[in-house]
Amino acid sequence: MKKFKMFFDIEKEEQWLNEQLQKGYRCTNISGSGIYTFEKTDKRYVMRLDYHDYLPKKKFVGYKEIYEDFGWNYIKGPWLVGIRYWQKEDDDQNEIFSDRQSKSNYYKRLMSYSSGFVVVSLLFSYMLYKDSGLYLTQGLWDMKGTLFWTAFLFETPFALLRSLPALMVVFFGSSFYKAYRKYSMLKEK
Repeated sequence: MKKFKMFFDIEKEEQWLNEQLQKGYRCTNISGSGIYTFEKTDKRYVMRLDYHDYLPKKKFVGYKEIYEDFGWNYIKGPWLVGIRYWQKEDDDQNEIFSDRQSKSNYYKRLMSYSSGFVVVSLLFSYMLYKDSGLYLTQGLWDMKGTLFWTAFLFETPFALLRSLPALMVVFFGSSFYKAYRKYSMLKEK
């Protein structure tokens, strides 16, 4: 079974993948374009996601070995930078972070991940909006009657596409804030 799904929040993606596991579908592959491949299973599995900034190949091999020693199977993830997908049969040891410090470091990495996307989205927004607004038709706001509504309705889908970077700032900004709150709570204890 294949499903297409896009996520801007790593924790929501992990939750969705675990919901699929509860329905009896084990994830076997994840493409870079948001296509998830599942197979039916009778066994109970759990899935965890981790994010890492740059990991040299040597450290990446060690990183994988540590998790595999504890029974985790590596599903997907780039070895340089990105989200790593881990899955194993459900048992009493279902967390990949063993203590508060490792969990705190995870949220710190998530903040870095989100802030990078916020900066890129802000740059794209600035480039798109610096010389004009969302609607680019000259004289649009001076038009009257049917001509105005025809031009306005025609350009609205394009204006919505041009607003996408600004929406990405909001999505990734909220993701950053959620990770920051969880990181702060772990630091306070």
